Amino acid sequence: MMVSTGDTAPDISATIANGEVADFELSDHLGDGPVVLAFFPGAFTPPCSNEMVALQEHLGDFHDAGATVLGLSADSAFSLNSFRDEHGLEFDLVSDMGRSAIQDYDLEIDIEDLGLLGVANRAVFVVDDDGEVSYSWVADDPTNEPDYDELLDAVESA
Repeated sequence: MMVSTGDTAPDISATIANGEVADFELSDHLGDGPVVLAFFPGAFTPPCSNEMVALQEHLGDFHDAGATVLGLSADSAFSLNSFRDEHGLEFDLVSDMGRSAIQDYDLEIDIEDLGLLGVANRAVFVVDDDGEVSYSWVADDPTNEPDYDELLDAVESA
């Protein structure tokens, strides 16, 4: 069942690409302000690059609101580190190659034209200090991007 506003966010155990490669637990990041989880289908695809660059452009505003921004996809941590470098991303990306988070958030889709099977649909969740989803947006079409002003408003009110 899809995760929505008011739900407890499923914990995520995965790998983080932060320039290095390390273990990641979402629960370790709760309690220090809102966490923005931006699920995306695949690194190096045009809509995903546009979205991650847009999040980077708004990163100062997110940080001013006390938020942690995380991108999340089924790509390997090594690919995600290259993607971070190529686009100058200063926030961490989470590699969910096992697809457990993608499945827990009910976001698994196939984009057959690109050969992307079992990847994350584009979606954004804001998780508050208590682990509750205070904002959720899931794309009707994975080429759509979220409304960044609406997302920032959600973070500021989380």
